[in-house]
This record gives sequence, structure tokens and C-alpha cells, in this order.
Amino acid sequence: MSAKKQQTHNTAYDIQLLFPVLFLVGIGIVMVYSASSAVALKKFGSDYLFLKKQAVFALVGIIGLVICRHFPYRWYRPLAYPLLAVALLLLIAIQLTDFGFSAGGAARWLRFGPFSFQPSEFARLAMVVFLSYSLEKKAENLKAFSIGFLPHILVFGAFAVCIFKQPDFGSIIILAVLTWLMMFVGGVPCRHLFTSLIALLPVAYYFLINAEYRVKRILSFLDPWQYPAAEGYQVVHSLMAFGTGGLWGTGIGKGHQKLFYLPEPHTDFIFSIIGEEIGLVGVLIIIGLYGLVLMKGIQIACHAPDTFGSLLAFGLTAAMGLQICINMGVALGLLPTKGLTLPFLSYGGTSLLLNMGSIGILMNISASTKK
Repeated sequence: MSAKKQQTHNTAYDIQLLFPVLFLVGIGIVMVYSASSAVALKKFGSDYLFLKKQAVFALVGIIGLVICRHFPYRWYRPLAYPLLAVALLLLIAIQLTDFGFSAGGAARWLRFGPFSFQPSEFARLAMVVFLSYSLEKKAENLKAFSIGFLPHILVFGAFAVCIFKQPDFGSIIILAVLTWLMMFVGGVPCRHLFTSLIALLPVAYYFLINAEYRVKRILSFLDPWQYPAAEGYQVVHSLMAFGTGGLWGTGIGKGHQKLFYLPEPHTDFIFSIIGEEIGLVGVLIIIGLYGLVLMKGIQIACHAPDTFGSLLAFGLTAAMGLQICINMGVALGLLPTKGLTLPFLSYGGTSLLLNMGSIGILMNISASTKK
């Protein structure tokens, strides 16, 4: 490959990954406005409030994507432990400083003036970088329990304790699944993974039934129509939105569930508003775009130049895939209710910025792949 072609290859953007992401972000801006205009007008006197903020988030996210695209992914190796430390400090700061604030009965955010930030999202990214670095470094000794398994579980445990204090049981489950998946792909023996999983299931069950609101969520998940005015309220109205949308939808801006029926229509349940206003066709388009992103992420992981790049690409793709599947599963009543944004579509700066940054990292790995 000539020097000129090599330079072009190193500075180019992966269109197969960039196009569906930008398309999703564009759809997200439109749907955030449609889903939030009534709420914003009533609470803040401006129906454009969330639209303006989401547009700013998208612009900052694109800048973050460009920066991460040109930041060599191999430089994340020495940053693995500093990122872990920063993530842990941010999680602790929620409980021990005045910057932490609560919403909906949970203390999951840090607020700095007009800006808010959700540390658990950053902790997920830090965990992916750490596992990628550690699993590559210990590749020859992963079969040893004290080297290949125990250190990674201790780090996960530290994050889990901090997140549990918020409380955010769902984020712990996501982080646990992501950790186990990466260790499995990285080469940690299955006997360690399955044995520990069986040992942890009773612990998870205890904490699950120890909180009344979690038990109610499980019961409402099993039969939401039995609790239509209580714990099953969100799922019932989400399903009503999909049912109303039919094949083609009611039309953008013409949905009814966002009119103070469905809670959080522009964040956790934006997929329901999409189903109502764009219909099955719109839902299939969204799923198709996500499919392109995830397939490209796996392809990048399979062809990465080294083990670190491969694990990093897989971890970032798996984290997005889990978030997508859980959000859609909750909206369709296939999973218990969990407050989780839909990547690139839901309103929220933390999620959008970190997911756009993840796409930039994937593009950098793709550009570094040798032909």
C-alpha cells in the first residue's frame, strides 16, 4: 500500500458504521422533540427545551466521536487503571458529596451547576477498557483462578457495591453480564465462570426479594394488566402505544401516550413512542440500523490487529447491545421495568456522549486493522 493510500486509510471514517449511527441520532432528535414537547411546555414553558438540549448533546457527541476516532486505541492500555480509579471515585462521590442528587427515588447522578452526569455509564466504559487490558496481559495465565478470574471479579464487586448503594440493581446485572461475557471471550475457563455464577445466583435472589419495589416489578412484569394503575402502569401504556401504532403509526407528533400517560416518554420509553408514531415499519427500521451497528462492531472485533483491540471492540459492542436489548425488552414487556436509555435515541447527555465516543473508538480500531 502506498504512503498516500495508507494515510487516506488511516484518516478515513468507516461509513458502514458512521451512517447508521448518524441516522439514529437524527431520528433521536426528532423523536425526543415529539415525545417531550407536551411535558416541556407544561413544566418549563417551552416545548423546544429538550429538543435544544438534545441537539447540543448530539453536537458534543459528534465532537467526542471525532476525538476518539483519532485517539489511538492502544493508548487506552496505560489508562486502564486511572479510568477505573476515576469511575470508582465518581460512584463514591454520589453518596459522600453534595454533588450527588436524587431523581425518582434513586441517587444516580452527579450535578455540577447546570450539568448532570451518571457515573454508572462511565463505570461500564472503564470496566471494558480494564478487562480488555487485563485479559490481554494475563493471556498465558488465564486458567489460574487467582489470575484469570479473581482480580476481575474483585473489581466488578467494588463497582457493584457502589452502584447498589444508589440503588441501581439493573445496572449491576448489566455490568455482571458484560464482565462474564468478556471473560468468556477472553479465555477464562468456563468452570470458573459457571461455578461462580451458580454461587452468586442465591445472593442476587436475596437482594432481589429484599426490596419491596423490586418484588412488585417482578410481579407486574409477570402480569402487568393485574396492576394497571400501579407497578404495571408503565408497561401497560407502553404496550398500548405499540398497539395503537399498528403498521404505519399515527404519524410523528400525533401520538397520545406521551400526553402525560406514559412516564419518561423521551428517555426510558422513547421506543414506545416510536412504535406508536412510526409504527411497525419504523420499529423495524430502528432495529435494522442497530443490527448494522452491532454487526459492524463484531466484525471490527474479529479483525482487530491485536487481542486488546479485539476485546475492546467486543466489549464496547456488547455493552451497546445489552443496553439496546434491555430497553426494547422493557418497552415490549419482555423484561422487568428498568430505567435505561436507548442508545443514540433517548434524551440524555451522558449516554449519548459515551456511546458516540465508543463508536469513535471502534472506528479507530477499524482504521488500524491491517488489510
